[in-house]
Amino acid sequence: MRHGNKVNKLSRKKAHRVALLSNLAVALVTHKRIVTTLAKAKALRSYIEPLLTKTKKGETKETISHQHRQVFAHFQDKAAVKELFTVIAPKIASRPGGYTRIIRLGIRPGDNAEKAMIELVDFNEVYGKHIVAATTEEVSAEPVKKTRRAGSAKKKATEAATETTEEVSASEE
Repeated sequence: MRHGNKVNKLSRKKAHRVALLSNLAVALVTHKRIVTTLAKAKALRSYIEPLLTKTKKGETKETISHQHRQVFAHFQDKAAVKELFTVIAPKIASRPGGYTRIIRLGIRPGDNAEKAMIELVDFNEVYGKHIVAATTEEVSAEPVKKTRRAGSAKKKATEAATETTEEVSASEE
């Protein structure tokens, strides 16, 4: 039984697991999205979300440098810590939590492992385009005309009816 065991061990010893999660976290911060197995993505989410929360906290210079040291203890990569505090932290400042998204990608043919893509939510251009377009007023004023199959049959019937009424009115004159 695994009562109270919240950590997924990923079939690794503690030192190997910590190194794996650290490297995955650095890759996620650097590239904003990575593809890995579903189990590793779920473990990474619980590893990196508290670190992303630490980047938001900090009112004074002392607390900011303390947060840098705490995150560096997990990452061991100066470039990733700098990227995290200068690029990612301002974007996630207004978000109360849930900084990552996991999207399942199917199975890997070699070993049948379930793949997943984990990404930072605020750095996805695909899901946010309609919101950005609406806020920048790039949307035109006239509505987009939708086509329907049922509408074309009705339109032909009304056109035929107007033609016959025009012919009848022309013959009466």
